[in-house]
Amino acid sequence: MIRFGLCCIFREHPVAFRRTTAKYLARFSEQERLKRIAELCAHNAESLQKALVFCRENGIGDFRINSQILPLKTHPEMGYDIFDLPGAEEIIAGFRACGEFCLTHDIRTTFHPDQFIILSSPKPDVVQRSVADLVYQAQVAEWVNADVINIHAGGVYGDKPSALSRMAGAVEALPDPVRKRLTLENDDRSYTPQDLLPVCRDLTIPLVYDVHHHRCLPDGLSVEAATDQSMKTWNREPLFHISSPRDGWSGPDPRKHHDYIDIRDLPRDWLSMNITVEIEAKAKELAIKKMMAELKRVP
Repeated sequence: MIRFGLCCIFREHPVAFRRTTAKYLARFSEQERLKRIAELCAHNAESLQKALVFCRENGIGDFRINSQILPLKTHPEMGYDIFDLPGAEEIIAGFRACGEFCLTHDIRTTFHPDQFIILSSPKPDVVQRSVADLVYQAQVAEWVNADVINIHAGGVYGDKPSALSRMAGAVEALPDPVRKRLTLENDDRSYTPQDLLPVCRDLTIPLVYDVHHHRCLPDGLSVEAATDQSMKTWNREPLFHISSPRDGWSGPDPRKHHDYIDIRDLPRDWLSMNITVEIEAKAKELAIKKMMAELKRVP
């Protein structure tokens, strides 16, 4: 049975996560900055709890947590340790309560860091910053019992084998809280399932198969074969992604996501699998509700 996943935010449901900017915080003293950041973190823990309640009440079994759930956590000037914040223990307790809620109600949580997380970069400082961000997200993942931190392979830099080799070396050096949650995802411009499956097997990390990306950047594997081979990389419930092209498959740029999912884009063999499918559609919870309603009418 498919566990559908909601990604980060809502379209209509009144739950919102708050962010800030370094430019805004720079006008305050350090003490005031930390106070304001603490308020944002506490708010986001409360919002996460509300988001999870919504998921439970609406049959949504997975929630992707925004990578800025602790705003500016690793920023070069405004970054902080969670224990620097006033009320840190209460903030952590709020996130841990979310984790307990997930365990009680069988809701999965995942992370999908921003595109600037690049372990394949030839620049050591870029890799260093990427690792710092992954470590922060693993810290929150521990609190909320998230089992996935999903990344893309990054750029090709004119030499795909060398880029993948650099990435593999960086992955092997990651601390265990990151390493045990790390997954790779095929993208729609550089790395296909064929590119990443050997890396995933060698590193013993799962492949998050994005079927939309694969259709935009085919590699000779059928959707069925890519699904099967991706499934075999998982030692827990597999996680896949789906979206539909905004202007259809014959439109000018099929990479752009639609508000909703065209049910014809959902691989039929997925319907009989015990998997998580995160819905990458701009209508968010409305897209999931629409798809779930349509699936009830599918023979």
